[in-house]
Order: sequence, then structure tokens, then C-alpha cells
Amino acid sequence: MARAFIGFGGNLGDTRQIITDAIVCLALRNELHIVNKSCYYQSAPVDALGNDYINAVVEIQTELHPYGLLYVCQAIEQQFGRERPYENAPRTLDLDILIYDGCSQNDMELTLPHPRITERSFVLLPLLEICPELFLPEFGILKAFLPQVAHQRIDKLPCRNCTCDAKISNNPTTNPNSRPSTH
Repeated sequence: MARAFIGFGGNLGDTRQIITDAIVCLALRNELHIVNKSCYYQSAPVDALGNDYINAVVEIQTELHPYGLLYVCQAIEQQFGRERPYENAPRTLDLDILIYDGCSQNDMELTLPHPRITERSFVLLPLLEICPELFLPEFGILKAFLPQVAHQRIDKLPCRNCTCDAKISNNPTTNPNSRPSTH
């Protein structure tokens, strides 16, 4: 069984419910088992237009090879009405394979680890919530990249079924402990 991490996100419709339902769809697959799930995060779009995004990350164990997992992720996106009218368009659901069992590859269909894993607070914060000491040979220890995304607005949302005990924020306008970006 391979260990993988999948990022979930969206900003159209009832995104929180869509992500919850998509995680259930993933959990119903016989070829994989969900090991851990982050809380939900609300973040400002990065390099995109539209409403705020809701994001989460799940850790799975799977018998699927990377392309089989990609196919499952794309099928779930389609099930929830994912359209791709242009790059970075608003979306009902986006599933990204972030990490697949130490696999490193770069081709037209799938790049692993995800090429922008260290550049997005909406990926790093939920990923590090469920795996705080995560190390990737290509990048090193991932928590070292948190200062580089500190300027990106993101809020951890309160939730019923996870271990988050308080709302945290990486929003310079609402979090007195965060410092504004100097960029």
C-alpha cells in the first residue's frame, strides 16, 4: 500500500458540503483507505479570481498507482460538476495529488510532488496539520516554507469532527500575531 496526500478545494456552490461529500466518495473506494483528514480552511484565491476557497487535505493508503489515483480524483471532480473553461477558473471541486509515496515525476499529466506544494498556504497549513514533520527530499522539511506563505490570507474554520480546538488565522488584518508581508 502506498501513502498519498490529496488536496481538496473549491469556491463555487456549497463548497464545504461538496468537499465533505467528495471525501465520502473517496472513502467508498475499495482501493484506498483514508488515514487522516485536516480541518477545513478558507483562503483568498491565489493567482485566480472569484470567491474565497475552502480547502482540506486527506492522507490515504492506496493500492492504486499514481495514474489510477489521478483517474479516481478526476472522476470525483466530474461527479461534482468540475469544469475547466480556462486556467485557474473558479471551480466546484478541485482534487490534487500532492504527494504519492515518495514518487518523483514530471510529465504532462501528473507532476509529483505537486509543483506548488511549498507556495500555497492552503496546501501547507492543512497538510502540516495532519503531518507536522513531513519531509520531502525535493524540498526538505515542509514547515520551513511557512514563512514564505505568511502573507497569504487563510483561516482555519471551526469544525465538529476533527481535533482543531480553536480558529487560527494567517490573515494579517485579523490576526494580531501575524506580520504583514514585506513583498
